[in-house]
Amino acid sequence: MSHLVIGVNGSPNRNGNTAKLLKVALEHFKRLGAETKLIHVMDALEGQERPYCYACGSPCPQKCHDGTPLGEAFDLLRRCDALLVGSPVYFGTVSSQLKAFFDKSRNLRREGALVGKPAGALAVAAARFGGQETTIRAIQDILLIHGMLVIGDGSRASGAGHQGVGAQRPSMEDDFAIERARVLAEGIMEALAREGRS
Repeated sequence: MSHLVIGVNGSPNRNGNTAKLLKVALEHFKRLGAETKLIHVMDALEGQERPYCYACGSPCPQKCHDGTPLGEAFDLLRRCDALLVGSPVYFGTVSSQLKAFFDKSRNLRREGALVGKPAGALAVAAARFGGQETTIRAIQDILLIHGMLVIGDGSRASGAGHQGVGAQRPSMEDDFAIERARVLAEGIMEALAREGRS
């Protein structure tokens, strides 16, 4: 059975630079034998009465999940073997949409649904030094708080890398970022093989 790798597009643009770079990585996951799916947080948050979490109960009563696109997205996360999360850089950090998506994932965290699963991060900015690394680290903080195994953009096959994939828009003209996205996919697949996940 192939591994299920989920890409999470944290951009408000479903076909922007972040989505395009995520698709490059997901295509490489497919070449390495994985099944892939892409979640656009804009679609997952559609129809939410409040687009942000206001901690309406503890434990999370899932009022905003049940029977919604958000609930469907979280069900996909429960099923995944690995995760790749991308965001455009907004003021040196993740988009508000990506933050809202994960703020509403408190119940997944309580369940331990993502604990031990490998995950990586990518970020796209307008400038070469436009806050990619701080955004990648913000994504990694979210992944760590979910108990995930954070993978940088390195692999046994391609050598050591850095924190994750940082791209300058237009992302499809950033050859270095495209290559590092492929290497990140390799690293995550290697982690899955080491863990023996089915």
